[in-house]
Order: sequence, then structure tokens, then C-alpha cells
Amino acid sequence: MKTDWIKARQTRYTAYAAAYIAVILAVLGAVNFLANRHTKNWDSTANKRFSLSDQTLKVVRNLKQDVKIRYFDRTSEFQRAKDLLDRYDNLSTRLSVDYVDPDKKPQIAKAESVRSYGTIFVQAGAKKEEAKSLSEEELTGALIRVLKGGERLVCVVSGSGEHSLDDTQRSGYSSVKEVLEKNNYKTKVISLLGKQDDGAKPGTVKIGESPAAGAAAVQVSVPKECTILLVGGPRYDYVEPAVKAIQSYVEGGGRALIMLDPPLKLGREETGDNAALVKAIESWGVTLNKDLAVDTSGIGQIFGLSEVVPLVTSYESHAIVREMKEVATAYPIARSLEVKSTDKASAEKLFSTSSNSYATTNLSSQELRINPDKDKKGPLALGAAGTYNSGKEGEKGRFVVVGSSGWVANNLLRFNGNRDLFLNMLNWLSSDEDLISIRPKEPEDRRVSLSQQQMRLVFYFSVVFLPLAVVGSGLWVWWRRR
Repeated sequence: MKTDWIKARQTRYTAYAAAYIAVILAVLGAVNFLANRHTKNWDSTANKRFSLSDQTLKVVRNLKQDVKIRYFDRTSEFQRAKDLLDRYDNLSTRLSVDYVDPDKKPQIAKAESVRSYGTIFVQAGAKKEEAKSLSEEELTGALIRVLKGGERLVCVVSGSGEHSLDDTQRSGYSSVKEVLEKNNYKTKVISLLGKQDDGAKPGTVKIGESPAAGAAAVQVSVPKECTILLVGGPRYDYVEPAVKAIQSYVEGGGRALIMLDPPLKLGREETGDNAALVKAIESWGVTLNKDLAVDTSGIGQIFGLSEVVPLVTSYESHAIVREMKEVATAYPIARSLEVKSTDKASAEKLFSTSSNSYATTNLSSQELRINPDKDKKGPLALGAAGTYNSGKEGEKGRFVVVGSSGWVANNLLRFNGNRDLFLNMLNWLSSDEDLISIRPKEPEDRRVSLSQQQMRLVFYFSVVFLPLAVVGSGLWVWWRRR
């Protein structure tokens, strides 16, 4: 009887243990299955270095076709790439990542024309683009290029003192060119002062000199292949035919980003009124005031900005700025705008300064003198966007007007949200609203810079004081126990 009881108890314990093991295995299997299907990460870094941007999330999660990313490198380097590429892979079942060692699979590397380690290709169907480096900005840029068909050309007007795409100085637009080309836009510099050989949008304008001059009429127009026309802060007045060409381009269904600075007259530096262009823009419902926006809140000083560089954190509900909540942008030497709709144009404000700002009409003095009783108090609108009814089905003109051109210059383009806002404007103008979001940012440089005095303080504290403190504590304990 005793033996049977022992056997029965052992049988029960064995059954319990087997059941417990089965339950544990089932739970572990379910957890692993869910973890494989639903990856969740927590990024505790200050600048969210290990998190993908809103734009990347939007583009990858909304994929309508299969996309493959191929990374070619030595097997020992795969783990370095996995930290970033696996984040893409986990966002959508339509995106897959292949890791290929060109030394182990030379036939594949040769077929793909791989010439160096670290090559990355993004492919959708028959279209393939290369990411120039292992970074989110390059990968998402290549992904956008491979998904978007057709070439998007930004035509930048020159000839009247505008910012130059080739200028690498602080006030130049070389960074604009770099950012555009990384985001699937081509650039072309055009002049509206002479003949264009590339065709024209509706509304061709001719410049005819007087018969006495004996000059034949020349054609001035916006090239027809331009997706967007960019006017970046002309210092001199546009001639009437050039203004007519811009106006006809937009009213004929074209897209334009126009940035005009206030007409300052400071010493030898003088910016023209550009009255003809201002009048044309006013017919679209946007009035550019002859004033200078001054921010008296002092918030900009936290970022090292002057009071004539208003800091903006207040945005409207337009698609361009909808994703810009709590992101600051800065606008040096800016003028205010008045916005209203007209019979054929519909315009609305994009962003405004804080209530602690004024619009001074004193544009010829180097010293700022705010007169609260005379100068207009903020908030002041600095940017506007709108559409123009061209009368043709599906061919509405679009325009964005900003009262400052320096906010996308080399020294400020990468300030907080300036770059994102600039690209949002271009995406809206080119009807790529699905790309409007906060874009990948370059890794933040968080190195600690110490002065000579601080380095000496660290040296004496860590090399002299701490060891002496430890020795002194030991002597004190020895003395107490002696």
C-alpha cells in the first residue's frame, strides 16, 4: 500500500511539473511571437538619437508596394547597420532588409555594381536608388526618391541680388541646394532679365525696347519644366515684365515660394521696395508691409538671437505647419504680412510672432526705437500660403510668401525647425503633402568643451583632491581604531 501511495504521489508531481513546464513554454513562445511581430523601443536620449523621425514613420508605414533595402558590407559590420536598418524593417511588412557580404556572394555584388563596402540600395519594383551613407536622412531620402516618380525641379531666380545657391558664406543658399538635392529635388538657376530657351508657362511676356534703340523684342518667361519657382530675397527691384512673368506663371497654375525682405536703407546696404512684385502678390490676398518685425520678449536671446530675429512658436492649421507644434523657427530681418482672400485667390496665415513683438516703420536707422503708441503690436504674421483659381480643371496655382529670405540662409537653415518648415513648403507646393512632417535630423554634437580653468579644476579635483580624501579617510579610521 505504501509503495502504491508513493508511486501515486510521484505521478501527480510529474504531471504537475509537466503542466508547469508546458505553461511556461507556451507563455515564452507567445511572448517571443508577439515581440517578433510588435517591436517596442524606448529612447531615453535627449535628442532621440535612436528614434526614427515622423517623416520616416509616415513614409514606411504608408507603403503601397514592396520595398527592399540591400546593405553590402563585410559580415562583421552587419551588426553596426542592424541598429538602424532593423528599425525600418520593423515598421512595415512591405519593407525588407537584406544583408549581403560581397566577398561571400561576389556574383550578387557584381550584378548590383557594388564597388565599395557599406553600399546601400533601396529598390521598389524596377526603380533603384542609392543611399550615400548609413544615416536616416540618406535612407529616407533614397526611399522617397524611389517611390516618387518624375523629376521635381526648383527654379531659383537670379539677376537682381538674390541669395546664390553657390554662395557658401553665412548668407548664401548653398545649404538650400544641398537639402533640396537630398530630398528628391533638382535645382536650376534662371534669369527673368533675358530670353529663356526652355519654353514658358501660360502668360509669356515680351520686353520691347523703344524703336530708337533698334532692339528686337526678347521673351521673358518661367521655364515650363519648373515645378517650383523660388524667389529668394532680391535686393533690387524686378522690372515690370519680370513681375508679369512671375504673376502669369502662378495664375496659370504654377507654384512659387517668394521671400521678400523689408526695404531697409542702412548705409550702403539698401533693399529695394520691389513695389511691382509686392502689388502682384497683393492681388493674391497677401500684403507685404513696409516694416521691420522686432521681438521684445527676449526668448530669442536664449538661442543667441537678436531682437530683429523674431522667434516663432505659434502656427496655424494649414497643412504646411500642422506638424510644427512646439517647434521654434527664426526669421532674421523680417517684415509683417496682412492676409485676406480675393475673388480668385484664397490665402491664409501660416505662422506669427509672439504678442511681445512690434512692427517698426523706422527702416533707415541702425538703432531700434520702438514706439508702443505708434508701432503695431504683435502677434505679427510673417508667412502665408494660398491658391489661385486659374480657371482650368486641376491647375490651381499655389504660392507661399514669407517676409524674410535669411531664415533659410546657411547660418540659419538648420536652426531648430527652419529646414523642416522650408521643405514642408516645397512639398505642399509640389503637391507632395504626404511627405509633410518633421524630417530626419543629423546627430547632435554633444561634446563637452572645457576652458583651461575648468580643465585645471577637473584635474586637481580628480587627481589630487579625491585620492587625498581617500587616504585621509583611511588614516582617520585607523586612528579611531588604534
